[in-house]
Amino acid sequence: MAVSAGYSQASRPASAFHGCVAKIGPSVLDCDSSMLATEAGRALRAGADYLHLDVMDGNFVPAISFGPKVIANLRLHHPKVFFDCHLMVQKPEEQVEAFAEAKAVHPDTGKNLMQFIFHIEATEPRGLTQTIIDLVRKHGMLVGLALSPATPIEQLEPYLHQVDVVLILTVVPGKGGQSFMVDMMEKVRYVRSRYPDKEIEVDGGVKVHTVDEAAKAGANMIVSGTGVYKVDDMALAIATMKRSVELYGNGLSEEKVSPLRYDKDIFG
Repeated sequence: MAVSAGYSQASRPASAFHGCVAKIGPSVLDCDSSMLATEAGRALRAGADYLHLDVMDGNFVPAISFGPKVIANLRLHHPKVFFDCHLMVQKPEEQVEAFAEAKAVHPDTGKNLMQFIFHIEATEPRGLTQTIIDLVRKHGMLVGLALSPATPIEQLEPYLHQVDVVLILTVVPGKGGQSFMVDMMEKVRYVRSRYPDKEIEVDGGVKVHTVDEAAKAGANMIVSGTGVYKVDDMALAIATMKRSVELYGNGLSEEKVSPLRYDKDIFG
């Protein structure tokens, strides 16, 4: 398991911990896309906190995935689920209105259930980053900025106080077969040290054997594709990753972290 049984809170000062809630979001790109709504539901039943939806246009990255119509249809099946939309597209400003069609508010908590994340590499060279942040807000969605591995974290600095989440890519977007880039954790530490209450998400090669590095750096939102959909026990993988954030990020004791769960107890 990723979480060490010998871990002790005493090994880190209290100031190293944060209060952001541990959340695990499966990347549905790695599920059976012919059964997208069902596969999303399976991960949610196994303990996932939200759905991570990668949108690729074939320009910003070579691959093409799905667009706002698919996400709007998915919303019909999962009206109370948080959608974390990661737009790997060249012109995110052209997508805002369409994605707003899938926005929702939880009927019980009033929580906004739609997050629109775009890449600063696609907007900063055109001077549109601030404009798009404002546009996303105008359309009633939460907004985040994503950062590719080659981009310095300092490029986000003018906008960090404005966005709801920062997404640190731990692989090069659009390329398969990559491993978790542990050196990207310095970017996570940079944001966490300056914005202790900020949602920080990591995406790329995160599995039960790599999640501890992200948790220790300060990430609280963990995106995992193959680490959720290509394992023998989905519920156990999700629970293990959540416990890692609670232990290493929140500083909770072994007695207070989320319990382990198993597929056999959920799916029979």
